[in-house]
Amino acid sequence: MGTGYAGLLRARHAARLLVGTLVGRLPHATGPLAIVLFTRAEGGGYTLAGILSSVYGLATAVGQPMLGRLVDLYGQPRVMLPAAVLSALGMGGFAVLGVDPVPLACVAVLVAGLCTPPLEGGLRALWPSVLGREEQVHRAYALDAVSQEVIFAVGPLMVTLLVALGDEAAALWVINVLGVLGALSVVTSPPSRAWRSAERAGHWLGALRSAGLLALLAAFFFVGLALGTIAVAAVAYAEGQGDRLVSSYLLSALGFGALLGGVGYGARHWAGMAERRLRLLVGALALGYLPLALVPGVVPMTLLTGLAGVFLAPALACAFVVVDRHAPPGTVTEAFSWLVTTFGVGAAAGTAVVGPVIEAGGTAAGFAVAGVGGVLALLVLVLSRSVLENPPSGPEGVSEPVVGLENDRNGVVSPGFRSGHQA
Repeated sequence: MGTGYAGLLRARHAARLLVGTLVGRLPHATGPLAIVLFTRAEGGGYTLAGILSSVYGLATAVGQPMLGRLVDLYGQPRVMLPAAVLSALGMGGFAVLGVDPVPLACVAVLVAGLCTPPLEGGLRALWPSVLGREEQVHRAYALDAVSQEVIFAVGPLMVTLLVALGDEAAALWVINVLGVLGALSVVTSPPSRAWRSAERAGHWLGALRSAGLLALLAAFFFVGLALGTIAVAAVAYAEGQGDRLVSSYLLSALGFGALLGGVGYGARHWAGMAERRLRLLVGALALGYLPLALVPGVVPMTLLTGLAGVFLAPALACAFVVVDRHAPPGTVTEAFSWLVTTFGVGAAAGTAVVGPVIEAGGTAAGFAVAGVGGVLALLVLVLSRSVLENPPSGPEGVSEPVVGLENDRNGVVSPGFRSGHQA
């Protein structure tokens, strides 16, 4: 298992791209928490903190696919580095201006969110040209999914440490400067500078003209909803147990389960159609979420949340493969960015919906919403089976026979794999 990942990271440029992307994504992983802490330190209430955090989150959701499309059109360095600098300046402006006047604070976090560079989508577009072999790319997708769990766990801890060593404004500056340095490391690498997207049709929908991609995005909206629900329901469960730390046990178990699942999934080669495998993984994910509504004691509940997380990273890794197979020519970065956006919007919807549900029906009802989200995700994949299992294999959806190595729709020549290409 470890040998496979070690071999992947020994590939030229692989470690630099992965680490640079993780560091570059720190502002995104820590933004909502950093905004809340800074707002409270400036004397703002939780309502204002929630508003500013929501503005940042929604702006990021809008900006990711927009910037992803620009990356596909103009390349990674021309878009990602200026975006990272503007995002850091937006958050730095927020640190300087404070929360009064509120409109300026909203503009600052809006700029920071809109300009968050699509480093996730960019990295996934680069893997085929860096690694070459299909099984290595799939393993990289699994490692990518695992690294998300790490960055969203480590990021908030970094913010807390920086606040303890300095203050909330300093934490904003340090995190965002690190973000720029991470983006700089990525876009100055030879693979990023050489990468070009394939020719694309001049269609205003861009990646969204793919029916298979739309089906996948709809499914992962509900997966995101389930996760957003669990985050809030875990807090309600902890309060019911009389110990707020219990929520951290549950969420840590969820992340640890995803970490184990992702590492195990990426350690082996998977045969067969990715779309069919994705249905099985999302089905297992839904089965893991359903027992949470039983809300047993703390120890069994922690074990259940750990089990519920096992299939999350594998499902994400498999979804990355499906995105690549269904992205129209020249839209691969935009397509991956849409997955990030849809997942985030689903999580936001889950946090919004579950609050009233918990107030009306209790903690068990809140966790039941997560189960419903998982089932709906599976239902979407089942109903869209015919669309998902027939990805376009040639330009504009015209099928081409595959003999040995196929000429990739998005530009790279590889064994049945699609993504960007090197110039």
